[in-house]
Amino acid sequence: MRKLFKGRSTERDAFRIPRSVQQSIPIKRIYKDGIFRVSGRFSKTWRFFDINYAVASPEKQMELFLGYCGVLNSLPIDAGVKLTLVNRQLNRQEFSRNLLMAYRQDGRDYMRREYNGILLDKASGSNNLVQEKYITVSVAKRSIEEARTFFARVGTDLTAGLGRMDSGIREITLNERLRLFHDFFRVGQESAFAFDLQTAQRRGHDFRDAIAPETLQFFHDHYAVDERVGRTLFLREYASFIKDTMITELMDYPRNMMLSIDIVPVATDEAVSEMHRRIMAVESDITRWQQRQNHHNNFSANIPYDLEQMRKETREFLDDLTARDQRMMYALVTLTHLADNEEQLEQDTEALSAIGRSHGCQFATMKHQQEDALNTVLPYGLRRIDAMRTLTTESTAVLLPFKTQEIMDTGGLYYGVNAVSRNLIICNRDAMLNGHGLYTGVSGSGKSMMAKQEIGFVGLNTDHDIIVVDPEREYGPLIRALGGEAIFHVHAKDTKIDPINAPIDGTLDYRPYGDEIHRSWIFRSIGYGHDELFWKDFVSQLRLVGYDYVLSIEHEDSLMSKNEGLVKACDVLKRAITFEDKMTEARWF
Repeated sequence: MRKLFKGRSTERDAFRIPRSVQQSIPIKRIYKDGIFRVSGRFSKTWRFFDINYAVASPEKQMELFLGYCGVLNSLPIDAGVKLTLVNRQLNRQEFSRNLLMAYRQDGRDYMRREYNGILLDKASGSNNLVQEKYITVSVAKRSIEEARTFFARVGTDLTAGLGRMDSGIREITLNERLRLFHDFFRVGQESAFAFDLQTAQRRGHDFRDAIAPETLQFFHDHYAVDERVGRTLFLREYASFIKDTMITELMDYPRNMMLSIDIVPVATDEAVSEMHRRIMAVESDITRWQQRQNHHNNFSANIPYDLEQMRKETREFLDDLTARDQRMMYALVTLTHLADNEEQLEQDTEALSAIGRSHGCQFATMKHQQEDALNTVLPYGLRRIDAMRTLTTESTAVLLPFKTQEIMDTGGLYYGVNAVSRNLIICNRDAMLNGHGLYTGVSGSGKSMMAKQEIGFVGLNTDHDIIVVDPEREYGPLIRALGGEAIFHVHAKDTKIDPINAPIDGTLDYRPYGDEIHRSWIFRSIGYGHDELFWKDFVSQLRLVGYDYVLSIEHEDSLMSKNEGLVKACDVLKRAITFEDKMTEARWF
């Protein structure tokens, strides 16, 4: 469309040979709220969060897909939208700083050493990738105030749309946005990022100094960033049918890379007019072909397949726009990846291209346009590649950026491995709005083991108080190993589990207490729910952890009077309790 591409000149500066690496970065100005000015446009970036699309039921997947279509339909028509998916491999230094336990010299470092060994072993078999997803919106406005008003409205729409999909967005700060570029350009130096806007302004430093690499060179089919090489590809040929897993399969490739989907929505009236023009052009081509055939007396000739197919597709496209709530969109898929050397770069390019071919698509290397291509992929808010494809809303939504939720919190604890992405699950429950947890599973599935593991990790890595209610007395060794103590008060209370009713109604039976014959359990006096051996072991465990105080008898046995229940409970406990001081050392008599 002519109107659409007239404004493209605002995205391109007059070419000049850069005198420094910093001048290769097309950011002209930055603002405190994270807005960039790039090539006559303003851009802002939000981070959006993944959803469990891959493990959802087909019905749920369809619901999420339609929700994503709604998000695309809500995009502003006077702006460019870029979805950027970032793969970043954790280096060992960053992994150790964020995920491994620090040693405390408290006599339990041997446990922390074992924990760290387990974590490193699990990490070696995982993808060990940090995956982040961003939305960058760019718009041409006369002033920063107009741009801020526009971005506030867009942010509200995106929050509402993605919120209905169980996803969400978060505005990223200026430092977070700059760090995104720093981590891409300076692989292995992620922890070295430091930037303060006020300090930079006061000293007259260029903000690009904080993110630019030491060297950046562009060649005909790749580029070099410091000691690494990279290449930018674009999606040249689209399949007639694309699976919704193609984008996520590309991002599963274990390399540092970025994939961007540029989307330019078109107003419905302009789109309908454009499709009418295309239909008229196709019909004119068919009419001219038929006239040529009639001129040669070939009146029974069939219309060529390509013309017939073009007529069918344009009419279907128009039906989608007018009857199925679809919008016309121009889309561009670009991908850049980094490698340690050119040999590995070629192998990675072939592997990524093979993933595309498996979906009937063809990725191609940008020849002699690597700089423009790189500036298109990176979330500056620019589009400098003329390879847009005309799609409907649903066709664009098939390039789905969702797969599974990753949990890798800084300062978190290890909980397992994500079965879908094969990344570690590192969760910091302290950072959650509600840090409650619940273990469920069949008998023998490892619920108790997982609970003990978490207790051990929390006890070794934090200063939190841990309170364990342990009727089965199975947590004693763990508590003692962690230096646990201080049982302040003990109630002696007994229950009886009914072996017939319990398998039917479960042990959490809410029947009235008066209906004792049908309940799964009832209160009994001490010694009538569990035998005397149980209570002897109960008292021994208390003495073992240092408790030497009161046992409060709690009587709720409806089958006994208060006096009889108390007397018999005292009789059982008297035989269970050891009254003399324990031996200070083992010896034979």
